[in-house]
Amino acid sequence: MYYDALKTFVTLAEVKNFTKTAELLLMSQPSVSLHIKNLEKEFQTKLFQRSPKYLKITPSGEILYDRAKQMITIYEQTRQEILEQQNTIKGDLKIAASFTIGEYILPSLLLDLQNQYPELNLQVTIANTEEVVQSTRSHHVDIGLIEGQTNERELIVTPFLEDELFIVTSNQHPLVQKEETTIADLQNQQWIMRENGSGTREYFNHVVRSNGLKVKSLLTISSNQGIKETLINGLGISILSGSVVERDVKQNNLSIIKVKNQEFKRTLSYVLSPIMQEKKNVSIFIEALGEKWKHPKGK
Repeated sequence: MYYDALKTFVTLAEVKNFTKTAELLLMSQPSVSLHIKNLEKEFQTKLFQRSPKYLKITPSGEILYDRAKQMITIYEQTRQEILEQQNTIKGDLKIAASFTIGEYILPSLLLDLQNQYPELNLQVTIANTEEVVQSTRSHHVDIGLIEGQTNERELIVTPFLEDELFIVTSNQHPLVQKEETTIADLQNQQWIMRENGSGTREYFNHVVRSNGLKVKSLLTISSNQGIKETLINGLGISILSGSVVERDVKQNNLSIIKVKNQEFKRTLSYVLSPIMQEKKNVSIFIEALGEKWKHPKGK
């Protein structure tokens, strides 16, 4: 059975490094080399061009890469369907979630699923929206949860929750002391925001463009917690999901700047490849999403 060899080959083609491939697949580097050697012997061709400085896939390797991904997906679906014949929900469910969802919204649902289906092996990867979309499209995960938009035509995109965001800052910021804050007060401010590719950064860019805001300075931090700590220490303002800042506001670590006649809302969605629609564990997860958040309005 060439499943392990094909999975090794696909991983190496994507990360382009033998050591990193071995680490990701929890195997030794000689085992990675042996899998590639066996595949090259099987297909009687070189799959990679190698030198001390680079690793490049060959044209023959490109052909195998596309087929190998399909074969791995079919194998894993077949394995899953055989498990599902036993009338118990078991096996793996691989989920990718953007940072806000993965860190602050998803955990309560995971607890519900684990209690209801103790034999279901949940594997969660947290990344920014762009990375979640790519992982879902390439079938590295079964389903993705994003807070931004995607134009990826190969994926089905379905809303599951409406998320409200808030302008937040330290308790000492001058805008906190104002009785009434307007959009004009947000001109020429220091902002602390997530990185490009993040759904929250995408929403911030939308707010800036639609309101004609001039940004005095922009500090980029690829972590919600890092942003909050920077705000608490007295630097700048940010716009973050209510789920991210709720506890900090209650504990009086951060303050919300309420902007007159303004609400900041977006839709959270799940994304999946059409080939994953019939996978039972994916269906169970989507059903659980629907039960926990009936409609994409409010929490």
